[in-house]
Amino acid sequence: MSRFSKILWGIFFIVIGVILATNSLGITQINIFFPGWWTLFIIVPCFIGLFDYGTEGKIGNLIGLFIGIALLLAVNGVIHFQLIAKLIVPLILIGIGLTIIFNSVIKNKVTQKVKEGKKNGLESIAATFSGQKVKKDDEAFKGANLDAVFGAVELDLRKAMIEKEAVIYASSIFGGIEIFVPSDVNVKVKSTAIFGGTSNKVINQKENEKTIYIESFCMFGGVDIK
Repeated sequence: MSRFSKILWGIFFIVIGVILATNSLGITQINIFFPGWWTLFIIVPCFIGLFDYGTEGKIGNLIGLFIGIALLLAVNGVIHFQLIAKLIVPLILIGIGLTIIFNSVIKNKVTQKVKEGKKNGLESIAATFSGQKVKKDDEAFKGANLDAVFGAVELDLRKAMIEKEAVIYASSIFGGIEIFVPSDVNVKVKSTAIFGGTSNKVINQKENEKTIYIESFCMFGGVDIK
């Protein structure tokens, strides 16, 4: 989560707290449980998500924001639910298609490096309806294939021995993946996201000669690189 998105979440909770406090003191009479208030659970996260992940996550968040606003308008009788029902599936399919096309057109060094790593064989770490925590303390690490499906994977490389380069392919479907990297490496990421995203908190330094290339795919899931 970016600093700006954290600020937005903070402002959101402060506003709700102030409203509840002033209502309790009789200063205001603002009804936060207005018709369709539950759509805020769709609208607010999708809106903040526009400022969180990179370009790859914006399409899904834009579609989610549109659906949330449309549901709010429908609850208040501005538009009909039948219209929303007809548009939801096409919009989701369009968003998926645009995301896949956008990322397949951009061929960069990360994709090439991960492709080469797959040919040489990658260690597989998977979690399906479960959790996996893997540490590579004092072990040589060249690459791994991470899969989280309705589960969570944590890969700790902070004490791993990386000679020069390493590659990771991370796939998160209704799950979460956390990757902890050593302080002396640079991280280069390419992500494809459908209603999810990849967050890279690593600040690359020019003096670091080691690089980890990470390609991620997220569908209703997330990948966090720390």
